Amino acid sequence: MPAHTAQHDGFSRLPSVDRILALPGNEPLLAEFGRTLVVQSVRGELQRLRQQSEAAVLSLPREQLETFISDRVRFLLRQGSQPALRAVFNLTGTVLHTNLGRALLPQQAVDAVMQAMSRPCNLEYDLTDGHRGDRDDLVEPLLQELTGAAAATVVNNNAAAVFLALNSLGLRKEVVVSRGELVEIGGSFRVPDIMARAGCRLREIGTTNRTHLHDFEQAIGPRTAMLLKVHTSNYAIQGFTKAVPESDLAALARRHDVPFMVDLGSGTLINLQKWGLPKEPTPEETLAQGADVVTFSGDKLLGGPQCGIIVGHADLIKKIKKNPLKRALRVDKMTFAALEAVLRLYRDPDSLSQTLPVLRLLTRPFASIQQTAQMVLPVMQAHLAEQAAVGLRPCLSQIGSGSLPVDLLPSLCVAIAPLQKGRGEGAMLKKIEQAFRDLPVPVVGRINEGAFCLDMRCLETAGVTEFIEQLGQLAI
Repeated sequence: MPAHTAQHDGFSRLPSVDRILALPGNEPLLAEFGRTLVVQSVRGELQRLRQQSEAAVLSLPREQLETFISDRVRFLLRQGSQPALRAVFNLTGTVLHTNLGRALLPQQAVDAVMQAMSRPCNLEYDLTDGHRGDRDDLVEPLLQELTGAAAATVVNNNAAAVFLALNSLGLRKEVVVSRGELVEIGGSFRVPDIMARAGCRLREIGTTNRTHLHDFEQAIGPRTAMLLKVHTSNYAIQGFTKAVPESDLAALARRHDVPFMVDLGSGTLINLQKWGLPKEPTPEETLAQGADVVTFSGDKLLGGPQCGIIVGHADLIKKIKKNPLKRALRVDKMTFAALEAVLRLYRDPDSLSQTLPVLRLLTRPFASIQQTAQMVLPVMQAHLAEQAAVGLRPCLSQIGSGSLPVDLLPSLCVAIAPLQKGRGEGAMLKKIEQAFRDLPVPVVGRINEGAFCLDMRCLETAGVTEFIEQLGQLAI
């Protein structure tokens, strides 16, 4: 039989759309996805078979052909219904993982966001006098209380906070900053570029590793708008170094009647040393040392939603808030709801290591991490016995998101090493990594020293059952 005749016979055996819809088991699809989408999916699969002329499929017995098409449509519908933004297991060992959403919000913040989303709220309405209000009023009193600032405002991230402050206070003038603090963070955010976009002229002084007070003093002139200090939260320069203390810069700025601004980057509202973590400067300390304006992030060490917070002198914050760009950078009701709930937790610092997820994960005892690892290990060994050797391995977690970059936390990981060695070992590692990402709740780990490693620090007890139950779906 000529090839084109066989092909035509194959096409003629393709079932109709109605036939596929009438097959047993497809009725729930109509209820779940709606008739329009299911019909479109069936038509698309029939068209694909016509265009690609898959002989092996087209030659199947009619009943098997119909089942094949039905299964394929069901798979495509399920796959297409997955949301783009999905929950994952962050087992990378990076607690504040920028690509995985940074800080987890406490339940109090989740509840507050749900309330703000589902009901009208007083976002910009003063309930006392019945007039229009300022949305910053929702959190400003708490920020004043926790930082000692005279005033505060909130924008959509710390990059926006730095940009808005520079544009408001330094437009068409010079901003003096040490060359060793011209940082770049993730996403190609560079301080010099932000300054240029903000309309400021960069006046860099000193050297990469050493800057002195007289360098700042010599740079101050009639065009100076402010002195800027950038906390190098995402790297460290060690050895023969010199930086000017903030109190000295503040005194110098006062003598010359120019503002002194500090970008803390990550930002934390508490002394982390209380929990055995490395020291990180707080806005309260920075303001106490004489800074006029301080900017920091909300979704890193602070443990809240993505936002940028600006605190400082009332007259300078007022000027920043009057900038027309403030409206373009403002945050919505859900961010304010979450931020307020998180800030309230800081009023009870003794309970913070339990109520604030980011601090709970950073201070998680090694014994607790080990207990989780021992629960997970035998299940993973059973599921991967034919493909890999699975064991426990000491590892070091990191804080992440540019926070305390050289400080690592002792942890424990489940290490999955392919049984296949030599050629093909790397490909097998990638295949294992992909299989974990393909699970219903994707598992994200890291490849290190010949193994796919899953750091158990961020797998808390509440998530262990869900993690274990889906391991049966691993397809390697």
